[in-house]
Amino acid sequence: MGKSRNPRRSGAALTSVVETVDGGLAELIPDPDRARAWTLLIDGAPQSHVDLDDPAYLSFEYQRRLGHVIDLVAPPGKPVQAVHLGGGALTLARYVAATRPRSTQQVVERDAALVQLVRRELPLDRNARIRVRSVDAREGLAKVPEGWADLVIADVFSGARTPAHLTSTEFLDEVRRALKPGGWYAANLADGPPLAHLRGQIATAAARFAELALVADPTVLRGKRFGNAVLLAADLPLPVAELTRRAASDPHPGRVEHGRSLTDFTGGALPVTDAAAVASPAPPASVFR
Repeated sequence: MGKSRNPRRSGAALTSVVETVDGGLAELIPDPDRARAWTLLIDGAPQSHVDLDDPAYLSFEYQRRLGHVIDLVAPPGKPVQAVHLGGGALTLARYVAATRPRSTQQVVERDAALVQLVRRELPLDRNARIRVRSVDAREGLAKVPEGWADLVIADVFSGARTPAHLTSTEFLDEVRRALKPGGWYAANLADGPPLAHLRGQIATAAARFAELALVADPTVLRGKRFGNAVLLAADLPLPVAELTRRAASDPHPGRVEHGRSLTDFTGGALPVTDAAAVASPAPPASVFR
């Protein structure tokens, strides 16, 4: 464990927390605009934003889009059973707990030192029913009871790349096993031109789920820059119109692709199997500047 600087008030300001975790150098940076809000960075790459006073506030673009997915899985206030693969600062688990009290959640975050840091500096609400396992995402998913989850969210990055074994049809077979009939799968994907990874992930999900939708910044979809896209998959029809409306109203509006347009976007890409899987591409250094 490396050096740690605990958050202390210097006048009216909070100081950063810097600590070495399993995945690199973790930094908790106070948000100057929100009294008890923090941004988590790992090796300089932004991972999560948490407002302890308002856990329903989602700052990051991709987390807002995953928040829309959560809001469409079940009405506000209705408890859900959710699995989060990748924990970060537990932003989305906190969001579910705040908007749907009595929800039961399982978080799989391999970085045990990061989990300890987050629990210590950004403590969870004691009433939140959130269980955190510090194991590999696929190993943790295998421990979820069959047909348990209303929603599985995959948001796993190691060195800013999604590990190869979380990109395959075999991985999605495990996701399907954990989902209830009619449950949803959502994944945070990162890619840039020529978008080969993103197209392959859509094809992979299409090989296992009947209904898909993709939400992303239009410039990302046009291959103009590196960025995030949220892929949503289920076996029953998705609320595409409402998802489109919510994404379009975001501070950074997103575009939703589905049906024929999403098939065309995939461009004949083939599903990814364990044997051929590779990690997602590394973002260019300019992304985090």
